[in-house]
Formats: sequence, structure tokens, C-alpha cells
Amino acid sequence: MMNFKREFRQNYSPAMRLAVISLVLCGLVFPLVITGIAQVFLPSQANGSLVQLHGKNVGSSLIAQTFSLPIFFHPRNDSASGVDPDITVKDAYSQIPRISSATDISVDMLQQIVNQNEEGTFWIFGTPYVNVLRLNLVLIQTNNSAYGAFQ
Repeated sequence: MMNFKREFRQNYSPAMRLAVISLVLCGLVFPLVITGIAQVFLPSQANGSLVQLHGKNVGSSLIAQTFSLPIFFHPRNDSASGVDPDITVKDAYSQIPRISSATDISVDMLQQIVNQNEEGTFWIFGTPYVNVLRLNLVLIQTNNSAYGAFQ
């Protein structure tokens, strides 16, 4: 029996210590160090890329928000994940007549808003896109009477 305990300690004790050390290093220390580095160098991204309106969090620029009123740009319904925050510029242009008729904002002004918020083009690569939440926040901040309830 005494021989069994000694043999057990010799064979399994190093493996158990290694498992505990690995758990502490990989499960606690590493995530805390990476989170700390991210908070220092990329604070917005580390906190979820939150978007604020008048000091209040209204969403994330990385996750699609549900907009169903005709006065807003709508995210894509055919997105595979359902959380894509961006639409193509072409898709944004296709929504302009609906928004214009619902808000009395001119088509030219809405096209200008879309063009000013265009992203995603690098030389000849990529399809231009716009972030739906950012577009809708610009619409709210235009102080148009249609958006009074959201200000």
C-alpha cells in the first residue's frame, strides 16, 4: 500500500501540477493580459465598438440593429447570420425613395449622407458599403421633425 502511494505521487503528481499551472496560465493570466493590452491600445474595439447618441449607448457598429420604421435605413434581411451591420451603397440608394417620402428629406440630401458615410473601398478592391446604424444616427441628428422622438 505504501508503495502504491509513492508510485502514484511519482507518476501523477507532475501531470496534475502541469494541468493546474496550464489552467491558471491559459485560463486566467493570458486572457487578462490580452484584455488589458486591448483596453490600452484598442479601447473602442475591446468594449464592443459601442455607438452613443447624446451620451447613451444605442448599439454597436459591429452588430446589426433592428430598424423597421420607414424613416430609417434597414439592414439586409438576406444576411446569412442576420447580424451584418453593413449594406452596400447600392442597397442604401434603393431605400432612399422610401425614406424621402416618409420624412420629406430630399433625395439629394439622402444621397449625400450615404456618400459621406461610404466605407470599404481600397483602390479597386471591395464593394463600397455603409454602416446602417451610422446612417440612421446621421438622420436623427439632422433635426428633421420625423426624428424628434429619437433625439
